[in-house]
Amino acid sequence: MICGRTLFDAEAAMDGSEDLKAFLAGAARGDRAAFASLYRATSPKLYGAVLRILNDRALATDILQEVYVKIWSHAARFDPARASPLAWMNAIARNRALDEVRKRRTVSVDADSEDRHLAAPDIDPLGGRARNEELRRLLSCLDGLDPERRRIVVQAYCHGLSRDELAARFSHPVATIKTWLRRSLLQLRECLGE
Repeated sequence: MICGRTLFDAEAAMDGSEDLKAFLAGAARGDRAAFASLYRATSPKLYGAVLRILNDRALATDILQEVYVKIWSHAARFDPARASPLAWMNAIARNRALDEVRKRRTVSVDADSEDRHLAAPDIDPLGGRARNEELRRLLSCLDGLDPERRRIVVQAYCHGLSRDELAARFSHPVATIKTWLRRSLLQLRECLGE
C-alpha cells in the first residue's frame, strides 16, 4: 500500500459497499452485531491507514480502538450521499492518526526527497508487484503537479502537516494552500482514473 492511496476512495476495489452501509445503519441504531460485522470488514484497511501514518504498531492499535469508538458514536451522522462508507471511516481514522502525529511531533521532513518515500514496508511479498505498480502510477501522477504543489500534497497527506503548518512553511495564505490541495487532489484523481 502507499501513503497516497488514502487520498482516494479505496472502496472501488472492495465488494460489499452496500453491506458496509447496512452495517453502519445498524450501528447507528445501536446494533452491536452490525458494528462487529463492520469492524471485521473494515479494520484491516483502517489499521493499515493508521499504521502508515504512525509507523508504530502498538500505537496504531490503540488509535484504531479510538477510531471505532468514534465510528460507533457517530454512525448516525454518516451520509451516503456525501461519501462511501469506507471513505468516511478512513477519513476518521486518518484524521485521528494525524492528530496523534501532531501531538507527538515525531515527524521528520526532508523536503527534497519526501515524495520518493511513499511506500510502506512490504509485508506481503506476493503483493509487492501490485503495490510497486500503484506507487509508480502515483509518482508519475505526482510528477505532473507543479513541484511546489507536489511538496505541499506530500507534506499534508504523507507527513501530516496541517494547512496552517503548510501555509507557514511555504509562505502562502491558508486559503491558497486549501485551494491548491483540493485542485491537486482532483488532478491526481483524474490522472489515476479514479
